[in-house]
Amino acid sequence: MYISRIQTDHLHDLARTFPVVVVTGARQVGKTTLLRKVFGKKADLIVFDPVEDVENARRDPELFLDNRKTPLILDEIQYAPELVAAIKRRVDRNRKPGQFLLTGSQQWGVLKTLAESLAGRAVFLDLEGFCLAETTRARWPKSWLAAWLSDPGRFVKRAPRRLAMKRTLYEQLWRGWLPEAQFLPLKAVPDFQAAYQRTYVERDVRLLADVSDTQLFGRFVRLAAALTAQEINHSQFGRELGITPQTAKRWLDILVATFQWFEVSAFHGNAIKRLSGKPKGYIADTGAACALQAISNPTVIGGHPLWGPLFETAVMSDIRKQLSILSPKPNLYHWRTLAGAEVDILLEHNGVFFPIEVKGASRPQRHDVSGIKAFRETYPHLKIERGLVIAPCERMLQITEQDYALPWDTGGTK
Repeated sequence: MYISRIQTDHLHDLARTFPVVVVTGARQVGKTTLLRKVFGKKADLIVFDPVEDVENARRDPELFLDNRKTPLILDEIQYAPELVAAIKRRVDRNRKPGQFLLTGSQQWGVLKTLAESLAGRAVFLDLEGFCLAETTRARWPKSWLAAWLSDPGRFVKRAPRRLAMKRTLYEQLWRGWLPEAQFLPLKAVPDFQAAYQRTYVERDVRLLADVSDTQLFGRFVRLAAALTAQEINHSQFGRELGITPQTAKRWLDILVATFQWFEVSAFHGNAIKRLSGKPKGYIADTGAACALQAISNPTVIGGHPLWGPLFETAVMSDIRKQLSILSPKPNLYHWRTLAGAEVDILLEHNGVFFPIEVKGASRPQRHDVSGIKAFRETYPHLKIERGLVIAPCERMLQITEQDYALPWDTGGTK
């Protein structure tokens, strides 16, 4: 069953403008499915393999392309790197939009070469697992985040509707956001997640990176899941696993490059107070985190030490997905002082800062916006908008004169 993606219109627009569109993302986030849905009737699809040279594309890329019409979908282009130069030559001769539609599931090697060789010819679209609205198949002209960024005053006066959730919060976090995980029986989800991780560690990492000890790397992935929504400390990874901080950094880079992990930079500004400059790291999928930490069922989450980090990870991931359809995208930060004051999510849009706290409590209180208050006091010269506390609450609530609680399952606006 196909569920419409929020990036569909954006993909159409890119294909009408650029000769090459590259859809990147982790395994099984729906890259090929999206391209088939949007271009399937008029585009051929070729799926490349790490072992087999499909149609001799690697041996003779020019002959391969000579025998294919455009538009052409080339799936997992990292397995046929020889095609990049041949595509460039064709695009230089003919800049017609929408000729080549490529997918890739790792960000170094071939995709880096694509970005360099096809500068001005290719555009990249990052696809992640489902956002919250997609899991409910909601259709809104504007996401709540876009509405807040465009007119915060109107947004707080006309609270957007909540989504018609089909699952509890705990179950959605436990299932995660990969498309296939949405349709499986509950008891089959752990097996799916285990197979996904095994394929990732034993096939993708071994093929694409220099990792000699895949068992130790698997332990590293489990540790990363346990440290989601925390500031990154490479030495901590090293102490836990007996590896050097340099190895920990290199392995985290592998997770980022294969879309299993993302990082959010710290905001500095010109503050007088001492600030932490460390980025925060997040595992890309909460379902993977639950599986890696052996959380056996959704009801366990509420009493688990990872409840707060899992909820923050889900909110941060959903905001990233909503930002993906905005152009240009607002800058995304976190903020923290060495004294402990922090703002979980900080968006900079048109010179205005939008602070967001994430709290796993059904009734947020005034003390829950202490970090936002500290941010305002630290930067009195900045234009700082109303703050939000995203929480599992029933409705939008005003906490202070400037700050509001927003239900985690808020939908869009009409």
